[in-house]
Amino acid sequence: MSDPTPARHPPTHRAPTHGPVDLVDLARQQRGIRAKLDAAIARVLDRGHYILGPEVAELERRLSAFCGARHAVSCANGTDALVLALMALGLKRGEAVVVPSFTFCATAEAVCALGGVPVFADALEDHFTLDPASLKRAVTTARGLGLTLAGVITVDLFGQPADYDAIEPVVRENGLWLVCDAAQAFGAVYRGRPVGTIGDITTTSFFPSKPLGCYGDGGALFTGDEETDAVLRSLRVHGQGTDKYDNVRIGLNSRLDTLQAAILLEKLAVFPMELDARAAVADRYDALLPAGLARPAPLPGASSAWAQYTVRSSARDRTMARLRERGVASAIYYAKPLHRQAAYRHCPLAGGALPVTDRLAATVMSLPMHPYLTEDELLRVAASLTDHSGTARAAAE
Repeated sequence: MSDPTPARHPPTHRAPTHGPVDLVDLARQQRGIRAKLDAAIARVLDRGHYILGPEVAELERRLSAFCGARHAVSCANGTDALVLALMALGLKRGEAVVVPSFTFCATAEAVCALGGVPVFADALEDHFTLDPASLKRAVTTARGLGLTLAGVITVDLFGQPADYDAIEPVVRENGLWLVCDAAQAFGAVYRGRPVGTIGDITTTSFFPSKPLGCYGDGGALFTGDEETDAVLRSLRVHGQGTDKYDNVRIGLNSRLDTLQAAILLEKLAVFPMELDARAAVADRYDALLPAGLARPAPLPGASSAWAQYTVRSSARDRTMARLRERGVASAIYYAKPLHRQAAYRHCPLAGGALPVTDRLAATVMSLPMHPYLTEDELLRVAASLTDHSGTARAAAE
């Protein structure tokens, strides 16, 4: 893949200075590659091979080459990618898996779908990803409850890889497997290790708003193990053996559509440029936003795919209302952590409480983030976050 730490430059895109500033703007990207997208879709329509057509195999080859993983296996969506990973690793009913609570529900949902038990762990205060110390407490909690602990799912949240140098020793010492949920972080690098090459299996999502997204649902898994690759390819087509009518295991119907693969191939071609542009947007935010607003804190030696630019404010509701009044979009990821959700309240908590996760859920908000934000738009966002009267200035918790 491209150099993970290239020189960063402010965005040079020009757009009208009026009108809303959206969280993401897929239309601007589409305008730049529309002719190529139309041609790619036309090729699929002309060939008529809509399921596992040649574009799917080509996409898998290019995804693998991009991140350096030995094997890439596409599938129908990011949630299926997690389920397929757990199936391939042999998760059994009643076995426990440590997962962060500060994430989208799919991470824990995949565990529950196979009859597993999520054990929720806390997050790092300034980085938002899994806290290695809480991971250790989660291991102790699970074993104290008499649960058989099978593995750990990390989440590379908002585009940032988790702290694997601290997490992996805990995983190894306890004989566990590691799945990296990189639904938001494909394209990021952790201390020289691209996302996709970490853990036993890495999963990602191609949901339209992701850094690399299609125009529907899609997902992929990455592994360095040849046998795991073969099992995943079987599982995604009903557990097939020599063909789809030879079923050697229980599987899923989870194939990436050929049309989506064709779209992703064109988007992957501009993806390195877009990663650089996302990083430039983040750099400008760092320079422009009010000093009292808590910024994301990337780990030293790691790069982010910047799926979101998420800050913290103790006056979040008031701050978001001011943004809304000025035509600037914002969102909360995630207002209610998983251990507070009705579906997951029965699940064990590392050490009995997750105080950092609760504080994050009460203060985080995400600002517009995409590769095509203009300098004028970034200035509008920054101005909207700075109250001239000083009475409603956003402040860190």
